[in-house]
Amino acid sequence: MTAPRIAVVGCGYLGAVHAAGMASLGFDTVGIDVDAAKVEALAAGSAPFFEPGLDAMLRGALDAGTLRFQTDAAGVDADVWFVCVGTPQQPGSNAADLTYVDAAVAALVPHLREGMLVVGKSTVPVGTAERLAAIVEPTGARLAWNPEFLREGLAVTDTLAPDRLVYGVRDGDDASVAALDAVYASILERDTPRIVTDYATAELVKVSANAFLATKISFINAIAEVAEASGADVVQLADAIGIDARIGRRFLNSGIGFGGGCLPKDIRAFRARSIELGADEALGFLDEVDRVNQRRRDRMVALVERELVAAGGGSVAMLGLAFKPDSDDVRDSAALEVAMRLAATHDVVAYDPEASAPAARRAPELRIADSLDAALADASVVALGTEWREFRDLDPADVATRTAARVVVDGRNVLDRDAWSAAGFRVVAIGRPDRDPVTTASHQEATA
Repeated sequence: MTAPRIAVVGCGYLGAVHAAGMASLGFDTVGIDVDAAKVEALAAGSAPFFEPGLDAMLRGALDAGTLRFQTDAAGVDADVWFVCVGTPQQPGSNAADLTYVDAAVAALVPHLREGMLVVGKSTVPVGTAERLAAIVEPTGARLAWNPEFLREGLAVTDTLAPDRLVYGVRDGDDASVAALDAVYASILERDTPRIVTDYATAELVKVSANAFLATKISFINAIAEVAEASGADVVQLADAIGIDARIGRRFLNSGIGFGGGCLPKDIRAFRARSIELGADEALGFLDEVDRVNQRRRDRMVALVERELVAAGGGSVAMLGLAFKPDSDDVRDSAALEVAMRLAATHDVVAYDPEASAPAARRAPELRIADSLDAALADASVVALGTEWREFRDLDPADVATRTAARVVVDGRNVLDRDAWSAAGFRVVAIGRPDRDPVTTASHQEATA
């Protein structure tokens, strides 16, 4: 069987990784995006965003001649067209904005012919695929929905070695299944689970997964509120309940909550769509999931401000601006929001290993240092907003020589409290009792 020729429409985060991944598997692949600057950067082997391993995969595919980029579909003769455009939240609404999906499919129609397959990978409200199929099928092409499950920071691995594949197709559409199997042949050879289902189920898989993960995170953060009120330790609590195989420890990490370009807008769009479908009560709990998540940001701001007052004022070193480590994505970033809110009334100096430039574009009023040392210099409070390895591995004794006071507010519950306390820091964290500095005579002598 001849290897399918692939086109990827939309070369943002999802599309760029998918195009490079397909090309690295040996498929003749074309990436299409209306943004000429983005196309130019990708064609030069440089992604316009940070994702570990992506630039190397891009350059390898470009050098091998299996990947190219252009600004429209002119001259592209693909067998499989992947639609990977964004579905942001509508301004003034919780619903998903399908403008880019609709535009991408409409632009493809003149290029489609009998036997071609259009594959949606974008996260869309249930019912979207059925509507788009009515536009695609009159051309003789078919439509399938193949949701993505990428984790930022691990997107290359998740593309080349996903933990499952989901195909949403028409009942009895064996041709679309066969075409997707041809694309994912090397992945399926590793016994990757494959689920073939209908459009609606495939659309719901992604948003249901995100809703579950968001709920689990907000659950432990709600418990953190009770832990703070009662003096309990939410990390030890999570360790204990996480041993239960029915619960599991993953995603039971309390802190300032989730953010990014997926979970927040996806749970809101899911909730909005449930209301449109008349299932108002079914997903009402997602409203509280969202509220709990937002309250954690409030709590982080309050903790930092409390410690600033106790320290008699001074500056805050905000460590981290990306919504998660190994990413430069600042969309709906809890860390960036906390930094901006604090900076409105306090002296804040922020630093992030990769997200400084995107953060500066999003919040030009925020003072962002070009180095960790510059951010820490003479700070009264060190606030951890993103759990980068660089920050987790900091030597607290070394940090103590650079700050004006010894206070750290751990917004992610990842720092070694014993080590920071032993270095003379007061350690404050969400959902945990405060840890004061070690002040025994023997410790003072050892650190003198």
